[in-house]
Amino acid sequence: MRAAVIGVLAGLAVAGPAKAEPIRLTDALGRTVALPRPPQRIVTIFSSNTELVAGLGLTDRIVGIDAFTRYPPEAAAKPVVGGRLGFSVDAVVAQNPDLVLVTPARQAVHQLLAPMERLGVPTLVLTSRSLGEVLDNIRLVGRATGEPERGTALADALTARLARVADTVAGRPCPRLVLITGRLGNGLVLVARANTYTADALVRAGGCLALSGHGSLAQVSPEALLAADPDVLLLAGSRADLDELTNRPGFRDMRAIREGRASLVPRAEFLIPGPRTVDGIERLADLLHPRREERP
Repeated sequence: MRAAVIGVLAGLAVAGPAKAEPIRLTDALGRTVALPRPPQRIVTIFSSNTELVAGLGLTDRIVGIDAFTRYPPEAAAKPVVGGRLGFSVDAVVAQNPDLVLVTPARQAVHQLLAPMERLGVPTLVLTSRSLGEVLDNIRLVGRATGEPERGTALADALTARLARVADTVAGRPCPRLVLITGRLGNGLVLVARANTYTADALVRAGGCLALSGHGSLAQVSPEALLAADPDVLLLAGSRADLDELTNRPGFRDMRAIREGRASLVPRAEFLIPGPRTVDGIERLADLLHPRREERP
């Protein structure tokens, strides 16, 4: 019997361990993406995708980023493979990636997807049109990296925090607000528009969109903004930007500004879809709906 057992074990040793099954995923474009093994060299195109990988504690696997990535600092020091003027296939390939994460913005998918497919580099396309989709992306990247438990744990923790915010703002008045995200040289103002993850974040914080009737337009005139007469004016920018805006003719007469309800929000929390967005939602909920003081 002992000889027979030794023979079986010897046979297993010769055969070696069973080959791991490839990881098969479906991305935002409905493409099936197969990874032969958990990737160890990941190129993350756009800050949002970098932050998803970093949120899972896998920053050490990132080997390439885009020029606008600033967070976390250890990821911002990685080699740059593109930026405002486009993305270099050669720069991406030079990092010898076994996974590329990309989002359909600034022509990134158009420039990179087909070449990566031809070269056999697995490429996962992610979109972030709502907070629910951001949470799904966290789970998806967890599976893609061979760390599904990390993805589930992070997504579940963020979901629990969002639920606590929802309980806090439930039944409270919904202030009408506008979030300005930038301004153009032609005088138009960029605002958070409906049906985006940013608008979703504002609503989850207990706000209502004062410009919801403008559909998907991100560019509005100052006149339209003044006519909307929001209860709260938010600006994703610096204190100097807010001071300049609130002192401009017309804007300084806006009710929200006259009554001291113009505030800053961090761009990183409302314009980069990722775990930090939940931080921004919690802070904005506290601003819009201060906790009632308990009476003794």
